[in-house]
Amino acid sequence: MRLVQVAQHADDLERAAAFYTDLLGVPPTARFDPPGLLFFDLDGVRLLLERGAPTALIYLRVDDVRVAVERVQEGARVVTAPHVIFTHEDDALGPAGHEEWQAFVEDSEGNTVGLVSFHRRE
Repeated sequence: MRLVQVAQHADDLERAAAFYTDLLGVPPTARFDPPGLLFFDLDGVRLLLERGAPTALIYLRVDDVRVAVERVQEGARVVTAPHVIFTHEDDALGPAGHEEWQAFVEDSEGNTVGLVSFHRRE
């Protein structure tokens, strides 16, 4: 079994498309309006932004949380600034010998989005 799709609420598809294009660095892969569906490809998992979807708390892996927050800071409220939450001693939840950084931002539609990156411990 593998995850195929995650849905996230979006009132304004244009605004959401701009926000997620900035955050992810790629344009949407598909749009169907009506009925109001916008898709991004997250390495084979579809991110669906839809007017009728409930809010979800999603975590997106990015290359560097600090850079990602800077990139979207004008269009998003930073809920929690980038910080180290854990150092992985083994590979159970992340790569051994790496710090896990997280930050939380509020997207253009009012949803909280977690951002995660891994950096080799110095």
